[in-house]
Amino acid sequence: MKILAVDTATTGCSVALTDGEHLLAEINLVSTQTHSRHLAGMIGEACRLTGLAVGGMDAYAVVKGPGSFTGLRIGVSTVKGLAEAAGRPILGISALQTLAEQAAASTPLVCPLIDARRGEVYFSTYRVIDGAIVERHPEDVLPPDQALHKIDAPCTFVGNGAVLYRSIIRDNLGESAYIAHSSAHLIRASTVARLAWKRLGNGDSDEVAHFVPAYVRKSDAQINRRSRCS
Repeated sequence: MKILAVDTATTGCSVALTDGEHLLAEINLVSTQTHSRHLAGMIGEACRLTGLAVGGMDAYAVVKGPGSFTGLRIGVSTVKGLAEAAGRPILGISALQTLAEQAAASTPLVCPLIDARRGEVYFSTYRVIDGAIVERHPEDVLPPDQALHKIDAPCTFVGNGAVLYRSIIRDNLGESAYIAHSSAHLIRASTVARLAWKRLGNGDSDEVAHFVPAYVRKSDAQINRRSRCS
């Protein structure tokens, strides 16, 4: 089961090709440039390295959100186009779930945090049960100190929001807060592919025609329209 997976939710851009549980290739790039400048090239290079055709995948996976509105649109539109052209399934994977998967280790609770700007974070919490992560608090966007009120057990924090607000986390939770290793804060397409492979094994995928990003927070344009109408 060959899967092409892509992440463009934050400043990191990641592309991976997997075959079942086996990672064939992964390319990661952190850049302040728009992902549209390098995503196609990264996909092409991953295919070149593995000798696989981009249209020859069994499924396509992409981080659906939350994250940068522009970044998500670039990733989703690219992967959606590939899935439509190939007539293959598409699987949208949560950025927060991916981060939690990468940090599920020594604590019973994992809290992924993604910088949402404006002094807020996208967050959720996951329980680690028998080595598997189970969502405990649904995805939301809040100021970091309010998000921390949801934490009631020793917890591992992961994501660029955890790095940005490390001091607030430490001040609020003290020794019950653990920050994941630096390598876990970058969303990796290989983890996205692994989560997609698990979904496919359960006969689950998304409908290509109606697949859209999951932003969690309304866009500035939507907020401004609501303000003008109120």
